[in-house]
Amino acid sequence: MKIVVANDHAAVNMKKEIMSFVEDLGYEALNVGTDSEESCDYPIYAEKAARAVVDGEADCGILICGTGVGISIAANKVKGIRAAVCSDVTTARLVKEHNNANMIAFGARIVGTELAKDIVKAYLDARFLGGKHERRVHMISEIEKKQN
Repeated sequence: MKIVVANDHAAVNMKKEIMSFVEDLGYEALNVGTDSEESCDYPIYAEKAARAVVDGEADCGILICGTGVGISIAANKVKGIRAAVCSDVTTARLVKEHNNANMIAFGARIVGTELAKDIVKAYLDARFLGGKHERRVHMISEIEKKQN
């Protein structure tokens, strides 16, 4: 499985740790984020990662900025993306099980590296449950189709 990782300047060091962790778990990590701590615009990297997921270049994605919020909002503008901010392992597991999230996000200024690794592992280990959740994910897709 290939996992795309995107970040802004606030998360360069955490991105490196997370990519290494993902690879240690046996996955391929694709870096589309910045490697510079110079201020940059997270929407650029969010879109690159989101397009990699919807275009099938990656199976899912990890987004990291200062809070995880801005980068997830930007990624969610790409049709077909369901990115969720996760600051704990329970949320990370549930966004996959219930929402079939194809991207997660967290903040380098919010969670520490070890918690971030736990969040990533919980997300990657989880599986979509389908059933009533499938109906709801379909409803989300229908809302998306109505957009101009």
